[in-house]
Amino acid sequence: MRPRKLLALAIAPLIALPVIFSSAQDTPEADPPVAIRAFTNATIYPVSSPRIEGGTLVVQGDTILAVGPAGQVEIPDGAERIDASGKTIIPGLICTHSHIGQVAGGDSSSPIQPEVRVLDSVDVRDTSIDKARAGGVTTVNLMSGSGHLLSGQTIYLKLRKGNTIDDLSIKLPDGSLAYGVKMANGTNSIRDNGPFPGTRGKSAALVRQKFIDAQAYLKKRNEVDPEKPFERDLALETLADILEGKRTVHHHTHRHDDILTVLRLKEEFGFKVILHHVSEAWKVADEIAAAKVPCSIIFLDSPGGKLEARDFEWRNGAELEKRGVLTAFHTDDPINDSRWFLRNAAVGVRAGMSREKALEALTLAGAKMLDLEESIGSLDAGKQADFVVLSGDPFSIYTRVLETHIEGQQVFDLDDPTDRLFAEGGYGAGHNREASGCCFYR
Repeated sequence: MRPRKLLALAIAPLIALPVIFSSAQDTPEADPPVAIRAFTNATIYPVSSPRIEGGTLVVQGDTILAVGPAGQVEIPDGAERIDASGKTIIPGLICTHSHIGQVAGGDSSSPIQPEVRVLDSVDVRDTSIDKARAGGVTTVNLMSGSGHLLSGQTIYLKLRKGNTIDDLSIKLPDGSLAYGVKMANGTNSIRDNGPFPGTRGKSAALVRQKFIDAQAYLKKRNEVDPEKPFERDLALETLADILEGKRTVHHHTHRHDDILTVLRLKEEFGFKVILHHVSEAWKVADEIAAAKVPCSIIFLDSPGGKLEARDFEWRNGAELEKRGVLTAFHTDDPINDSRWFLRNAAVGVRAGMSREKALEALTLAGAKMLDLEESIGSLDAGKQADFVVLSGDPFSIYTRVLETHIEGQQVFDLDDPTDRLFAEGGYGAGHNREASGCCFYR
């Protein structure tokens, strides 16, 4: 064989190799299969449908694949089977009113501060969030305090494990953040001097004037030429969003006369509002029902709180249920520890609420108030896999939260020593860091 031919034969494999390698590199790697888990033999409360004994919950990745009685749910081949005999599974708990994460809103410069964002003040590494997970809480509406007529924008969060607020924030379909606006009336926002109101009448007048200003701003914004610059006002912009129905008002109120003031403002300006606390809701339950306004209530809000809550009644939930008012519970954490959130519903049942509506008030009702019912609040196929595994009946004082799952990821496990510390308290449970120095706290 001639030398030139031998050389060609030797070079040929080297020429082909890059082609082979390039082909391998260009072929995308197949995505790993999404893990499927099946929780079997459990008592399941879907909330949107009756209780299931010996039920099966199938989760694929971050989504509920199926839920139903054993024998009626097909478990895919290769799914991890988890025997939940003797355990109870409920949807993730939704707290419509919380202050975990060291939130801080408006300051003392003005009684109305719509431009302030809780988003800019949440510490997602604060251990109060770990404690909420230990209580089965999966979604929260974080808001600032009620010392203002309007203390700023709230933020809706999933209590996922994360390092930044962006890791926990809930996004709307258009990519914007999900949030509401915190308002209040009654004694909290009344001051003796300064820019704050000194009476209930003045409080309502200040709010009314601000919404009138927002109406004018909204009209101007809608008429402006999009090609020309428009001078934005962050405060009025937020109120304009409320007037357009883009944001929900979460309104702290206790006394029956204060409740009626909120209903008048709602009627006058047409905004969407959720009444929070409503200690005296039982006095004006018919008026609340006629206005078709939901209520987020709390137990153990009195005594020890404020004088205007002295007529608080445990039967609030029952009276609202009788009239068909959409009712949710909240913790107001740290007023009520998130770890005992289930107890709110248990007290509600003791005072006359049905078990069905009490459990709904911890889950689906809250999802509706946050406009998130399409994705969370009940155990239905296609919804996000937010659920809690309990040791027994949801309303028993002996029942414990064993596991909390958010979007298919386990974020609390009572068998984990670190998680158990958050669930049971003890030294270190409330501290982000520990040290032996005399002046070191956080």
